[in-house]
Amino acid sequence: MTPPRKVPIRTCVSCRTSSEKRSLVRIVRTSDGEVRIDPTGKVPGRGAYLCGAKECVALAVKANTLGRALRCEIPERLKSEMENLAAKDSAPPLGRDLKSLPSGGGKNAMATGNRDMKAG
Repeated sequence: MTPPRKVPIRTCVSCRTSSEKRSLVRIVRTSDGEVRIDPTGKVPGRGAYLCGAKECVALAVKANTLGRALRCEIPERLKSEMENLAAKDSAPPLGRDLKSLPSGGGKNAMATGNRDMKAG
């Protein structure tokens, strides 16, 4: 039996919640200075992650947390693109806690997962 794959965890630069890398939106500053949304998560350059909630996008723009993380100025074009993306997203924020994961995390996860390992 192979061990489960390790899931990369990243932190939203705005609300500072940790979540799986795939559930966050990556913004990247490439080596030529272009700042853009990276849907694949693989574009080379300095990256920062946002959870996608309207509040986080607004705070990232207003408080310049995204600009600080990328060490550059965020273009107006990207700010409006991010706000449109967050407004279009009617789903709850992507940064979720363990209880909402399909694996059934939460306080009962250890109890059910270790059932076979009990001595007795």
